Amino acid sequence: MDRNKQHRQVALMRQSLFDQGLLDEQFVQLEELQDEANPNFVEEVVTLFYRDSARLILNIDQALDKSPLDFAKLDSYMHQFKGSASSIGAKKVKSECTLFREYCKAGNGEGCKRTFQQLKKEYALLRKKVETYFQLARQVGPVETACRSK
Repeated sequence: MDRNKQHRQVALMRQSLFDQGLLDEQFVQLEELQDEANPNFVEEVVTLFYRDSARLILNIDQALDKSPLDFAKLDSYMHQFKGSASSIGAKKVKSECTLFREYCKAGNGEGCKRTFQQLKKEYALLRKKVETYFQLARQVGPVETACRSK
């Protein structure tokens, strides 16, 4: 496969993440912060999100196993999780976080549990797709731009 075709494939894969509603404008803003001095900035930020959020998922899982449910604690954990998801532009994950928090405010434990299962599915799907995207982007390398000779 020639290099232009590979770059098109990366661009299409990236666009599909937006088309599927997995990512939002915040991801684009992260990309704008990436430069030659830090060419893997976005991937590093997303990797940190997944590393740090694993702890929050565990905390939420454990809190959902307790009886009675501590909705204030669950809401606090989910507030942190939502902030982290927002920072990388994880649109569907953020949406599930919002729904979870609404169930917390309503004292609806079943709603929290159901929404948390959906959140974990969206989280895993996004992780799989962005890891595939980053892997392909690394293989293809940066887009070369023309420059004037001196």
